[in-house]
Amino acid sequence: MSVKRILDQAAVLEGGGRAGAQADIELDPAEEERGQFARVVLADTEDVWNAIFAEQGRKYREPTLVLFSGQVDSACGFAQSASGPFYCPADQKLYLDTTFFKQLDEQLGAPGDLACAYVIAHEVGHHIQNLMGTTDRLDRARRALGPAEYNELSVRLELQADFLAGVALHHAQRMKDILEPGDVEDALRAAAAIGDDTLQKRGGRVVPESFTHGTSEQRLRWFRLGLTTGDVTQGDTFSADQL
Repeated sequence: MSVKRILDQAAVLEGGGRAGAQADIELDPAEEERGQFARVVLADTEDVWNAIFAEQGRKYREPTLVLFSGQVDSACGFAQSASGPFYCPADQKLYLDTTFFKQLDEQLGAPGDLACAYVIAHEVGHHIQNLMGTTDRLDRARRALGPAEYNELSVRLELQADFLAGVALHHAQRMKDILEPGDVEDALRAAAAIGDDTLQKRGGRVVPESFTHGTSEQRLRWFRLGLTTGDVTQGDTFSADQL
């Protein structure tokens, strides 16, 4: 992704544009640069989803980005940076710890702008699921299911968010020509790095029945499908026989 485009667009956003971030902390220069990048990525997803929703005769409600450091209190409860970026459907906010980009690079081995953009677009995918009622349906199902059955539904929810992230980046590329050589590989590495099996291997033991986000192979496949096709109708992970 073009660094010049990111900085230019960040300047516009700071001047009163969309996708502003709320922050209760004072950011150092490196954190502020990461925050600017996150705002630009969010603005790109807003352009995409506004257009897609408009084609469906609907109005898109844009989420809010909240930058935090160490810990944060959201409408979904108290969270720490160890939990990673997350979306809270109760307040329709995307929460991003300022150290996340550094962690993605140094600990998960997935550096690069599009790797970070993929993760942000994934959380925006959860916002889309919230607007479409998918999140509410899953919450209702949770009350009637055991842990293993609910984990399977959770995997399908997360894989759909991966697919929607791919859709968003597909259309952002078509609308704005955001990709540079190596960007797609960065994003694919990020998808692989945060698969349940890959993360559990770091702890020494893989327990498939405890998976909640999907394997690296599954996350790669669904993200790639969205990125390649840009077709929202192909992302029904809940009906898919093979994940």
